[in-house]
Amino acid sequence: MRGWEACLSSSGRRDLLLRLLAGSRSVNERKNRKYTTKMAAPGGEAQTTAHVGKRRKRSGRYWEQTSKKYNGGKCSDGAKQKAKKRRGHWRKKTKGGLSGEVESEGPKLCEQTQDTGKKDNGGEKSSDGPKQKAKKRRVDRRKKRKGNLNVKVVSEAAKCNQEQTQDTSKKDNDGEKSVDGTKDTAKENATKRSDAKFISGKMDPFPGEAPIPEERLRKFQRGNKFVVPEEIRSKLKDTLAKSQEAADLAQTQAARYDLLLTEDAGFLEGDEGEDTCTISQDDIAEAVDITSGSKYFNLHLTQFGPYRLDYSRTGRHLLLAGRRGHVTCIEWQTKNLMCEMNVMETVQDIKWLHSEAMFAVAQKKWLYIYDSNGIELHCIKKFNDVLRMQFLPYHFLLATASATGFLQYLDVSVGKEVAAINTKLGRLDVMAQNPYNAVIHLGHPNGTVSLWSPNQKEPLVKMICHRGGVRSLTVDRTGTYMVTSGLDRKLKVYDIRAFKPLHSYFLPAGASCLSLSQRGLLSASTGDIVQVYRDVWGSGPMTKPYMAHRVRGTVWGVGYCPFEDVLGVGHAEGFTSMIVPGAGEPNFDALDMNPYRSTKQRQEWEVKALLEKVQPELISLDPGLLGKVDKATFEQKHKERVEMLGYDPLAVEKFKPRMRKRGRSAAGAVEKRKKKVAHEDQRDVIRKSVKERMEKEKKRKDSAKEPLGEKKTALDRFKK
Repeated sequence: MRGWEACLSSSGRRDLLLRLLAGSRSVNERKNRKYTTKMAAPGGEAQTTAHVGKRRKRSGRYWEQTSKKYNGGKCSDGAKQKAKKRRGHWRKKTKGGLSGEVESEGPKLCEQTQDTGKKDNGGEKSSDGPKQKAKKRRVDRRKKRKGNLNVKVVSEAAKCNQEQTQDTSKKDNDGEKSVDGTKDTAKENATKRSDAKFISGKMDPFPGEAPIPEERLRKFQRGNKFVVPEEIRSKLKDTLAKSQEAADLAQTQAARYDLLLTEDAGFLEGDEGEDTCTISQDDIAEAVDITSGSKYFNLHLTQFGPYRLDYSRTGRHLLLAGRRGHVTCIEWQTKNLMCEMNVMETVQDIKWLHSEAMFAVAQKKWLYIYDSNGIELHCIKKFNDVLRMQFLPYHFLLATASATGFLQYLDVSVGKEVAAINTKLGRLDVMAQNPYNAVIHLGHPNGTVSLWSPNQKEPLVKMICHRGGVRSLTVDRTGTYMVTSGLDRKLKVYDIRAFKPLHSYFLPAGASCLSLSQRGLLSASTGDIVQVYRDVWGSGPMTKPYMAHRVRGTVWGVGYCPFEDVLGVGHAEGFTSMIVPGAGEPNFDALDMNPYRSTKQRQEWEVKALLEKVQPELISLDPGLLGKVDKATFEQKHKERVEMLGYDPLAVEKFKPRMRKRGRSAAGAVEKRKKKVAHEDQRDVIRKSVKERMEKEKKRKDSAKEPLGEKKTALDRFKK
């Protein structure tokens, strides 16, 4: 026997055995044990009921069971937050007691429970969807399975929570319904945007986008709309329709954003009975703001004059070249001197190249290229005795006119001479370019003006403009009008499109230098007086100048600054910068010429401009000629083709094969069928043409075999 059995008496052993037997019985009785609960009866007394419950499966923790109840069936927070909420609700319930032993409160409590039940039922009835019905059935099954006959007493705080969950469930049901109808509400949202209300509740008096005037739309129109023929395939139709939509969108957007260009050119206006030409530059500088007033200044350079000038395309930098060798480069708005030197030679002309980093100087013998620091980069000895220069920015060509009568073109991107043309018209000291088509205009001592292109050795056009020699000429930036002045003391305005004069004015002393601004103001210098004219090519003749200014010495060169109301005047005593209101274009294209660009932007623009460089072969009077069809040459080629083939391929309608299925209408198969039918049609035509040709040959041979001695008479026609 074991030690603990020896210590027990007989009665102790009996008791131990009974306990062991009772323990094995209790294990079997757990399945059918009784549960006692107390609940409040309708009469207000607590009654005890008993029922036998089967063994239930292990349910989850309380917060797992009630997660849907307190979270509305949807998880709006993170996993940790949800678990935290469930634990909190579980603790509150355990404090209130989960045993089900509740003090009786009479009929009031029962009424409360009945009311909450009605609310719950009403909330369930509100959801008519099949998902909600299935959910309700599952809840009823669980209640029956658990035998949950307990009545849970809801405190005031629980009531509030229950009402909140009901509200959220209703919102969720509404949300589910709205998701199903998203497609239907898309159009409603679009109409709501058009019929938008203000915060005050008023309706928008001007719904939708603002209308665009027809004139502004015509301004940005890109040709006429393309009419799509019905014969073409649907895929090509879609492509053409998309391209047309893109063009229309670009047109409307450009017309709409034209409103953003609010700047406009303002002209000088005098008081009643006052002429604007009598207003001095000092009065204008005092009346305008400090920044604009600083644009009127004088540089007294009496030692190396007279001076020629040139503004950069951005309008920020100025070049001055004295006749006696003084060359200077200035950032004229800040008065910052970039470089200054004396080349110790006679300087005829000076020009900026594609950017403000390089400029060309026509010295006594040869042409020199310098950088903005004044360092000599190139000496080009092929270009000798140069008198005037013009730079073509989109072609990277420097055109020079020499004293020997040669017009030469230099490609500055590769440093090669493109063309050298002998004009055979003597000394070339009058030169201008047409910015529209890059054609060079030359004035000659015999009163003619000739137009040149590097592609031809002869002038494109030759016009007789004056009875005496031509002193100066200029062309507006649209390439429509040309203004010339000659020794006959006349100022003439020509329409280049028709090569006819529009107006002719007589100036008492003539005009030695001419220049046109971006807005069409004409400056003409006579001796030491500079006059500015407005509406030069208007319907009526000019009666008086718009502005006038006297400088200290004889004027040698004039030029307008781009994008600024400034006129630069180079004379024998230095340089003068005048304020001319309304001269410059107020709105600039930042992708082409940006006055405020940085060094990095200038480098990027230079690379882009080199990639888009226009070849010199494309310079002609009509730059749109490249996109047109030459009808004369087309007809001539068509005739030659008809003679060679023996039939007209365009006379017969082309064969259109019908569409086949199973891949037999692929592009290659369709082309094969077309060729087969075309060859069959051509055989008959070729046979006829060959037969006619053979008959003609036979007749010609027979006529050649006839004896030449016999002469035909009028009576031979009666012979059989």
